[in-house]
Amino acid sequence: MKALLCPGEGVQLVDRPEPRAGAGEVVLAVRSAGICNTDLELARGYMGFRGVLGHEFVGDVVEGPGGSRPPAKWAGRRVAAEINCACRGCPVCSQGHGNHCPTRTVLGILGRDGALAERIAVPLSTLHALPDALEDEQAVFVEPLAAALHAFDEVELARKDRVLLLGDGKLGLLIGLALADRRDQVARALAVGRHREKLAILAARGLEVALEQEFDEPAGFDLVIEATGSPHGLTSALKAVRPLGTLVLKSTYAGDASVDLAPIVVNELRVVGSRCGDFPRAIAALARGQVDPRPLISERFSLEDAERAFARAGEPGVIKVLVDPLRAG
Repeated sequence: MKALLCPGEGVQLVDRPEPRAGAGEVVLAVRSAGICNTDLELARGYMGFRGVLGHEFVGDVVEGPGGSRPPAKWAGRRVAAEINCACRGCPVCSQGHGNHCPTRTVLGILGRDGALAERIAVPLSTLHALPDALEDEQAVFVEPLAAALHAFDEVELARKDRVLLLGDGKLGLLIGLALADRRDQVARALAVGRHREKLAILAARGLEVALEQEFDEPAGFDLVIEATGSPHGLTSALKAVRPLGTLVLKSTYAGDASVDLAPIVVNELRVVGSRCGDFPRAIAALARGQVDPRPLISERFSLEDAERAFARAGEPGVIKVLVDPLRAG
């Protein structure tokens, strides 16, 4: 089968053997997969990953363990799959924190091939059935939307709160759409980014927006969500949050970041790391039309053009690039 491989740095479209499902696994035929900023960083050396990229996808259950028929409940079902594949038996998993299982593998990120391929093997425990009314171009956003919604899980928004979102990239815009849905719950909700056309998507949903080069406000935000994908984003966030405020970090990137951590101590800031989120909640938000991510799709490619798709996804101003294995080259 065709697959987009990260050999350590860069990407290559290669021929790979089709995956076989192990015990407790199924094979999915990939219908559509998205390229996110983490994929771009992995190709720059982030996490030292070597394997097939891709963790945002929708697929059909086509095969069970060892080439057998899949369980009747799942046979032929269109699904999304969680990216963290946990052992489900350790103390961390038993406490309901499988996303942090110390022996987990992560689709297309850590120790397991991803979904920028014709087929992928995943544990049954990661599957979530998708409503028939949900189109593939919506369903492919389940994983990143779950991560976006998770940015608000460790904070309690209050009417008096002033909320700032930094970053208008792929994940930043999804967080912005989620923030727009909450704008009536807070005193102020502002998104700051570098691209006027991207910010226009959030402005159309009623969110206040500003270009980074025009944003010059003193520290005073109760909650700052940093989603710039840049090593400099944390420094900007620290300048914007008020003393005793909360900072939620969403960015991951290859390389090191140099930042003065003294403001965290001096201003007694609460800093929250935020990664993966709840799939059922994201699926429900998409099905209700609470969040519509389709304006974020910049372009679609066939799997045969996956290398070109990857290059396109890294160009300035481009938002979400999809790779559709069923699409003709």
